Amino acid sequence: MQSWPAAPVPVLPPPAEPLALRVHDTSSGGLVPVEPEGGVAKLYVCGITPYDATHLGHAATYLAFDTLVRVWHDQGHEVRYVQNVTDIDDPLLERAARDGVRWEDVATREVEKFRGDMTALRVLPPTWYVGAVEAMDEIAAFVGRLQETGATYAVDGDLYFSVSAAERFGTVGRLDVATMLRLSAERGGDPDRPGKKDPLDCLLWMQQRPGEPGWSSPLGTGRPGWHVECTAMAVNRLGPQLDVQGGGADLVFPHHELSAAEGEVATGVAPFARAFVHAGMVGLDGEKMSKSLGNLVFVSRLVAEGTDPAALRLALLQRHYRPDRMWTAAELTAGEERLGRWRAGVARGRGPSGTELLAAVRGALYEDLDTPTALAAVDAWCAADGDDAEAPALVRDVVDALLGVAL
Repeated sequence: MQSWPAAPVPVLPPPAEPLALRVHDTSSGGLVPVEPEGGVAKLYVCGITPYDATHLGHAATYLAFDTLVRVWHDQGHEVRYVQNVTDIDDPLLERAARDGVRWEDVATREVEKFRGDMTALRVLPPTWYVGAVEAMDEIAAFVGRLQETGATYAVDGDLYFSVSAAERFGTVGRLDVATMLRLSAERGGDPDRPGKKDPLDCLLWMQQRPGEPGWSSPLGTGRPGWHVECTAMAVNRLGPQLDVQGGGADLVFPHHELSAAEGEVATGVAPFARAFVHAGMVGLDGEKMSKSLGNLVFVSRLVAEGTDPAALRLALLQRHYRPDRMWTAAELTAGEERLGRWRAGVARGRGPSGTELLAAVRGALYEDLDTPTALAAVDAWCAADGDDAEAPALVRDVVDALLGVAL
């Protein structure tokens, strides 16, 4: 599957001494250093299920991991980044049935919107952008690897993964069993299905249901469970251990917990990721933003109405990626005003030290991708006087390379 074009990234002057990057790891509950081996950073970020794309929750998540990618590039690492598209899933089938259209057409339409939104927001594309449909053979083969370990069993012809086979199951989210059961029921699991050995066991391969699509495989004609799709795509392209597995906070359980468990059992390597990094949820005017409430705010709609994507990017970056946040019209206004100040600042013939500004922005972003502090540093530079004639050009490059905003 084709991703989207990459905007050019300026190369910044190196720091006087190498800087260490730290991110918040959900599995440990604290900040951990991220030190890619051999100068190759391995990242997997869960992509969209293309029935509604791209709302501001999506955008905030992908901007957080775009910031991570930009920091890695700034460190001089090669970044190997996989993002999936869950282009066959129950919500997609339900949306297609509701609208009376083919599910394939819904997926194609929404993926194309997503590509356009990521291009407008200047999000750097992944190395591999992979749809579940195009990866059916490799996913089925990965399920076969799990079968060989003895970690699977059948329920009415469907194949399940046994969480008892994973010694580290539960260490990603560190949740109690009652919470895991509740979240499983809320987020696509089937804890109450009769015949399962453990209510938290998850579907690996579902035999084809009447009226639904299916793909032939040694497992029978059907389609995979959600979690194993991501595990297979990640392991097959990045190897048995990632530097970061990322996504929204709603993916901690069951998705990342179970995809990590499957990966560790299939490969024998643990942990599946050195850091599990999660972005907070975005609400609207005091309420949860969700399709059921009908209050999703879409990037494409804002841009069509005349919003500058650079202002939208700044509006989303002005909050730290980890806490949940609320979106209001004032957020966008603040982003627009900031963009205006920054463009006026670099349009001056001179300014305060650009080298000091670069150090301040790096210091913020290398400490858990602290974009609010980085933005405040640029604000301060724009508000101050100085005699450095080379500073405006350097500041423009800093903002472009590390924050993804073209001034």
